[in-house]
Amino acid sequence: MDPLTLSPRLRSDSTSSSASSRTKMLLRQRLSQLLTCIEDMSSDDEASEEVSRTLDEAFQLCGRFVPTDTFRLHMVTWNVATAEPPEDVTTLLQLDVQPPTDLYVIGLQEVCATPIRFISDLITEDSWSHVFMDTLAPRGFVKVTSVRMQGLLLLVFTKQTHLPYIRNIQTTYTRTGIFGYWGNKGGVSVRFSFYGHMVCFLNCHLAAHMNYALQRVDEFEYILEAQDFDISDTPHVLDHKVVFCFGDLNFRIADHGLHFLRSSINSGRLNLLWSKDQLIAMKKKEPFLQEFEEGPLNFKPTYKFDRNSETYDTSVLKTWLGFNGKKRKPAWTDRILWRIKPKILPSEDDDDKMSMSTVDEPDEYPILVSQDKYTSDMSYGVSDHKPVIATFSLELRKYFDTPLVHVSPLGVWSADQDALLNYSVQEDFMSSTWDWIGLYKVGFKSASDYETFVWVREDELPETNEIIQLSVDKDEIPLLGGQYLLGYYSTNMQSLIGLSANFQILESKRAVMEGLVPENINGLK
Repeated sequence: MDPLTLSPRLRSDSTSSSASSRTKMLLRQRLSQLLTCIEDMSSDDEASEEVSRTLDEAFQLCGRFVPTDTFRLHMVTWNVATAEPPEDVTTLLQLDVQPPTDLYVIGLQEVCATPIRFISDLITEDSWSHVFMDTLAPRGFVKVTSVRMQGLLLLVFTKQTHLPYIRNIQTTYTRTGIFGYWGNKGGVSVRFSFYGHMVCFLNCHLAAHMNYALQRVDEFEYILEAQDFDISDTPHVLDHKVVFCFGDLNFRIADHGLHFLRSSINSGRLNLLWSKDQLIAMKKKEPFLQEFEEGPLNFKPTYKFDRNSETYDTSVLKTWLGFNGKKRKPAWTDRILWRIKPKILPSEDDDDKMSMSTVDEPDEYPILVSQDKYTSDMSYGVSDHKPVIATFSLELRKYFDTPLVHVSPLGVWSADQDALLNYSVQEDFMSSTWDWIGLYKVGFKSASDYETFVWVREDELPETNEIIQLSVDKDEIPLLGGQYLLGYYSTNMQSLIGLSANFQILESKRAVMEGLVPENINGLK
């Protein structure tokens, strides 16, 4: 039995949990008082007033509970040790899990980054990105964005239906290798607004080896402080409402010998190793680490393995003098942490300006993060690390649920004639004449995976609710037709902020003339 099923889910909230509990307790008290008043009700006015007052208070408390939606986040971190991806990553992504996943965030370390390979990956896409896109696109997932720094790669995918509500996407990176000049170590991050909530994902690869725990902490803190974004209300990583930090953090298990480590792992007594885990120990000393949460380490250490096996390292290292060295000790190097932005309490100087009751008031747009699973997948053996998986439920109230732009096709589309489309801005945003509308085949992989595109109107920016019509040249329309959709891409937001419904492009008569399909003779092809 999976030990994770026996432990409660970890939950963290952007609001005060004690305040929420007090609200529920008060509600129960008021309803209990109401029932007592009804039982004791007499004809006098005093009892009627008491019932009325208790009802008012109960309804006010009920009004504090805001409607929320729940989204599933699936995260993977994996040091792939320059290996090529396996052919099948379906179990890694747990594609058939219920309820279905809404967001995939995949952080890789040590992706092959030889000079020739790195340049070729910049021109096309790296092999790891391809395998994830090829696997997820048929399931209705689209790559939101990616960022790479040498061997560090961070990929974000979402269900197509969420695309218009993922906005203000920005990426950045920080080098920490060779005094900050080399990108073999460091961090890459993606930030965006998800239904109005500011979230940030940071994929790190920190310094290796047992004796560098303090350096790892320093590097982690430096990355958090050094990374910045061109967003006024969230210029730094820790300004975001929710932050996920993950990767090959390289923390080791101190003090214990190799025999004790392997004996504890083989017997399933992983809890004997937790107190000597360097990250757990450092969290007790470093205030900034204490703001991060992590699920229990109820899975085997994910490093170091013989490749294509579930056997811990059996190789014999050679010292610089040629003598035999020690085997690598198992360690939980690969981790996934998260942080909810702490609620800011008023300072003593603000006591006169703000009543204490406002401190306990719940957030009007709360977000609750619950970790549902934290485990590893031992079946993958292309690397000497095993991938680590974490799934989360994000319960939040949406700031908005309508797209910024409405876009739709007009009339019949085929390559036999120019086609028309309409678009209209639903609310004001930082639009640009560099925005464009793409034609996408259903099952497209990313915003750049369009069949063709047209620029938005260039002479002037649109007014809100103004309907604008554009033409698409027939020579740009696919001859064979099929199921397609239109997407409005915002250059400033770096995202598709409006999608049309799926529509059919008819097969063109030119397709027969050009021999792409057989000619229809007597109703048969």
